[in-house]
Amino acid sequence: MKRLLPVLLCLCLLSPPALAVSLRRDDDITLPAPSAILMEVSTGTVLYEKNADARLSPASVTKVMTMLLVAEAVDSGELGLDDPVTASARAASMGGSQIWLEEGETMSVGEMLKCVAVVSANDCCVALAEHLAGSEEAFAARMNQRAAELGMENSHFLSCSGLTDSDEHYSSARDIARMSRALLEHPWIRDYTTVWMDTIRDGEFGLSNTNKLIYYYPGATGLKTGFTSKAMYCLSASAERDGVEYVAVVLHCASSAERFESAKTLLSYGFANYTLLSAVGEEPIPSVRVLLGQRERVQPVPEPGAAVLVEKGGALGKLRWETELPEEVPAPVEAGEKLGCIRLYRGDELLRETALLAAEGVGKLGLFQIAGRLLAALVTDAPVEDPEPEAAEDADWGLKNPENGDTIQSLQFQ
Repeated sequence: MKRLLPVLLCLCLLSPPALAVSLRRDDDITLPAPSAILMEVSTGTVLYEKNADARLSPASVTKVMTMLLVAEAVDSGELGLDDPVTASARAASMGGSQIWLEEGETMSVGEMLKCVAVVSANDCCVALAEHLAGSEEAFAARMNQRAAELGMENSHFLSCSGLTDSDEHYSSARDIARMSRALLEHPWIRDYTTVWMDTIRDGEFGLSNTNKLIYYYPGATGLKTGFTSKAMYCLSASAERDGVEYVAVVLHCASSAERFESAKTLLSYGFANYTLLSAVGEEPIPSVRVLLGQRERVQPVPEPGAAVLVEKGGALGKLRWETELPEEVPAPVEAGEKLGCIRLYRGDELLRETALLAAEGVGKLGLFQIAGRLLAALVTDAPVEDPEPEAAEDADWGLKNPENGDTIQSLQFQ
C-alpha cells in the first residue's frame, strides 16, 4: 500500500475527476482581474476561469513553486526544517522584499521558509535555492522540471523569486492553481502560510504577512502575493471551511485592494454555492474473495480524489450510490488493479463513477500450497462419526431386506 500511495497521489494531481455538474459560470461573477481561476483543492475541479491560460508575469507568486520544492525536499528527507542555511553574498544582495540577510548569516530552513511565506523575502528565497540545488540556475531547472510534471504547460521560470523583468519568466492562473494545489498537499506548510505576525532573530525583526486575507478572511490558509511594475498585483489565495478548500488565483490586477477583493469574491462564491461529497458514500466497501490466492480476500479502495463537488440545494436529497464488485477474482491480483466501481447518481443522472482498486497485491498459490489446502479441506470438511456406544463393538452394518429384515450384504467390524 505504501508503494501504491505515491502513484495514486500523482494520478490525483494530474487527472481531476469528472465534474458532477457544469461548474463554470462566467456570468455569475464579475471580476476586474484580467486573468483568474477558482479551483477546489482536493479534486482539482475548476469552478470559474477567466483567461486562465494567458501567459503573464507572476512576480513573487513564483515563490509557490520554490516553497513546493523545499516542502517536497523536507518530506523526502533531503532537507530538515532545523538544518542551517548560510546566506551567500548573492543572496544577501537581493533587492525587493527581504529581511536584509548578511553574507555568512545562518538561519534554519524553517525560519527562512517562514520569511518567504510571510514577507516574500527574496534573500531567503535565493539562500534556500542555493542550499538545495547549488545555484539559483540549477534550482530554476528543477522548478521547470516540476512544472512539467504537474502539467503546467504555460509556465517557464528563470528565478526562484520572480524578481525579473524577462519575458521568458511567465506562468498562468491555471498553472499557479496547480502548483498551489500541490503545495497544499503538504499540510504543515500552513504553519507558515497562515502566520499573520511573527518575529525572527530572537524577536529583533518583525514579520507581517503581505497576504491581508490571512487577517480578515475566515478560513484563509495562504498562499502568496506578488507585485512588480510588469506583473502588477497578483495573488494565489487559499481558504478552507467545513472540510472544503479552494484556491483562487488573480493576476495583473490594477491595485492591491483589487487583487484581494477579486480573490475574496471567488472564494466566497465557491463556499456559498458548492459542497464536497464522498464519491463512494458512507457504507463500508466489502472485500472480494481471491481464488487460489495467498490471501483469501483483498480489500478494494477508492481511486484518488474520491470526492465530488455538487451544487447546494434540494437536489442533494436525490443522491444515491451503487457499488459494482465481483464476488471473487482469480489470483494473482496486482496492487492498484481495478476490481470494480461505485457510481454516484442524482436521480437517473450519473454524476461520477469511481474506480475501486486493490489496496495491495495478492500472489497466486503454488502447487504444493494448493495441495496442502485441499488436504486440509478434506480433513476439516469430512469428519468420521463414531458409531452409537452400544454398537461400537461387533457392529453389523449392511443392507436389510425390507420384508424380513435379513441382511443382504454386511460388513463386520470387530
